[in-house]
Amino acid sequence: MAVIKDKKCMIIGAAPLASGAVFEEFDPKEHYVICADAGYDTAVQYGVRPDLVIGDFDSAAKRPPETIRTIKLPVEKDVTDMMGAVMVGQKLGYKTFVLIGGLGGDRFDHSMANLDVLLYISKHGGSAVLCTEDTKVFVVRCGRIVLTELKGATVSVFPFDGSSCNLTYEGLQYPLEKKDLTAGSSLMGVSNCIISDRAEIRVNIGCALVIVYTPKGYAGRTAAKRDSKPPARNGRQKRYRKIIRNQMMHLRIYWNDP
Repeated sequence: MAVIKDKKCMIIGAAPLASGAVFEEFDPKEHYVICADAGYDTAVQYGVRPDLVIGDFDSAAKRPPETIRTIKLPVEKDVTDMMGAVMVGQKLGYKTFVLIGGLGGDRFDHSMANLDVLLYISKHGGSAVLCTEDTKVFVVRCGRIVLTELKGATVSVFPFDGSSCNLTYEGLQYPLEKKDLTAGSSLMGVSNCIISDRAEIRVNIGCALVIVYTPKGYAGRTAAKRDSKPPARNGRQKRYRKIIRNQMMHLRIYWNDP
């Protein structure tokens, strides 16, 4: 099957979604869509037609019709269905992935496994975002991530694939300059805030897990000045969602460029 140049691959996993808003941020029509097992149920629920369904089908409510290409995986295997879907996407030539339905649900171990999927993609020269309606997760290895037009969003950073990483922050409420962040230390990278139209997280040494949190009620507010009342659900909220929609435009990732 031919791969469309520059098109991204969307993987839909089995974790339940609070709404279909994530498909407004990331249009399935602009992606090659692979459903991982019960992710097909989510696709059906929100009217998304997958290009491929893959899995052992131990959790799917129903099998996809014969008109949709399907790859059956064994129940006993060394990888999750999400990882299997990513590996198939890589064989098709995709290097940029949007992972949906990979956080939350009853299986915390599967959420942790999907963080490992992010790392796998990064180590194989790709880029990916693991996302829900309000949370976007990235792995950055000896590089930087630039966040634009996200003033007011919350950012948390953790060392990953190692016990520590060396970081530099710009445009955040609590900046860092070539500071070590170590797992299990009293310096934690939780709940920083973007205070500039352009923010940058630079991983000078090591690998970091970067989590961007943008809840609905936080749209249009900054750490320096917060409204006393939540913003109305109007054009400001729509603009915020539009900004988030194309992550690879507004969350630009520079790989191996410290």
